[in-house]
Amino acid sequence: MKVQCVLCDKVNELEDDSLQAKRLRNRRIYMYLCSECYGRIDDKTQERHATGSFKLYDPKKKNKDLI
Repeated sequence: MKVQCVLCDKVNELEDDSLQAKRLRNRRIYMYLCSECYGRIDDKTQERHATGSFKLYDPKKKNKDLI
């Protein structure tokens, strides 16, 4: 299966039986990223996490016991 990276437009070949190819076939919205672009985004995200000001999700709310 031929796929194209959404960021760099590089065309790659995936095995038809792989999990990633199945996801791309069944969910059209699922985007493909080549390993170079994925690594670059991962590195930048890790750098933002290291700053301490990057929050991905809202903090969990504590349950208050009323008893």
